Amino acid sequence: MKGLILIIISGALINNVVLNQFLGICSFLGVSRQMKASASLGGAVIFVITIASAVASLLYDNVLAPLGMGFMKTIVFILVIAALVQIVEMFLKKHSPGIYKALGIYLPLITTNCAVLGVALTNVQNGYNFIQSVLSGFGTAVGFTLAIVLLAGIRSRIEESDLPEPLRGAPIVLIAAALMSIAFMGFADLALV
Repeated sequence: MKGLILIIISGALINNVVLNQFLGICSFLGVSRQMKASASLGGAVIFVITIASAVASLLYDNVLAPLGMGFMKTIVFILVIAALVQIVEMFLKKHSPGIYKALGIYLPLITTNCAVLGVALTNVQNGYNFIQSVLSGFGTAVGFTLAIVLLAGIRSRIEESDLPEPLRGAPIVLIAAALMSIAFMGFADLALV
């Protein structure tokens, strides 16, 4: 049980996909302008990464590895992620139009978020079983959501500040993201507990 909890904590804080592994930076910087959009994308990412981790684990363990086709994992995982996002999009459009409208363009953007593929590949590389893969995916997605919501909060304060001209816009956002990354390094000691 301790190992499973550590997998979640590690994915969310210690090896944060954005602030430590530097995956998913495009959506992290692009969508974090507004708190509502960041939270919406974070919720969608939690759902998609968790499900994608489960499906990728099942496919790798039950199809690719037994057939000696492990080298095909990247292509198969990309197809799985794209299909999963399309299925989720169609389901939400039909059964929950309010949530579908709220997510807008953010749901299709998840297909191109390299963090989703990175999690699936990392789970295979670490030799995780099904449960560990799902928990790793969930923890990683929670970490992504935490990071993007924190940056959205910081950016809302930055916009209210009177900054020197050279720091306005992208430079101060990148500095804030770098400081967040350094702050998240402090969680590395949690792995030793």
